[in-house]
Amino acid sequence: STTTIILGLVLSNIHTSQVTAEVELVSDTSGGGRAATNGTSFLVKDAPIPAGSSLELLAGNKVVLETTDAIRVDCSVADKLSGTLSIMEIT
Repeated sequence: STTTIILGLVLSNIHTSQVTAEVELVSDTSGGGRAATNGTSFLVKDAPIPAGSSLELLAGNKVVLETTDAIRVDCSVADKLSGTLSIMEIT
């Protein structure tokens, strides 16, 4: 049986001026025939988000995660980015 997971990520700027956002896939997965292990990949880097605006990422795209992998979000200004991650698992 196959399981499909669909992710959606919305980042909202709650600051009074533009901020930049980074979203990374952080993997500590090793083995399984992978050439590179324990890697970090940027899904978006230095993306500008104007004040009061949102950025939608991963909508309908496939990102394969292992159980110990993580999605990390960072903002150029501390505590000025609000995020919502939705996960739909289809079995």
